[in-house]
Amino acid sequence: MLNDVMVRLAGMGFTVSPDDEWVLMFCVDKVTNHIKNSCNVSEVPTGLHETAVDLVCGEYLQGKFRTGQMGDVSQAVSKIKEGDTDITFVSGMSDAELIASLIADLRGREVDFAAYRRIRW
Repeated sequence: MLNDVMVRLAGMGFTVSPDDEWVLMFCVDKVTNHIKNSCNVSEVPTGLHETAVDLVCGEYLQGKFRTGQMGDVSQAVSKIKEGDTDITFVSGMSDAELIASLIADLRGREVDFAAYRRIRW
């Protein structure tokens, strides 16, 4: 999953430095455990792989944003297209608003868990 996350981030204009790989791995573990706990499963279902990748990206970017490590994001995001989903950001938004909107979209994917949830006994 780590490679998919790095490719997804690169596709959005973000480069992960070698120093950040531990942080990214932490985000992968955090999201993986969250999905397994939320769905009451022992492995992340294959159908949630893309959701997991987006959640990891959102966690990573949220951490970078909150700690002031984003640097210049003015060129990072203006349009994202994946499959039939197309996101275009309003040009009048500030850099902070753009990145906050992207992070909210990436982290707001838990609705996809519903199809994989198991009842706990």
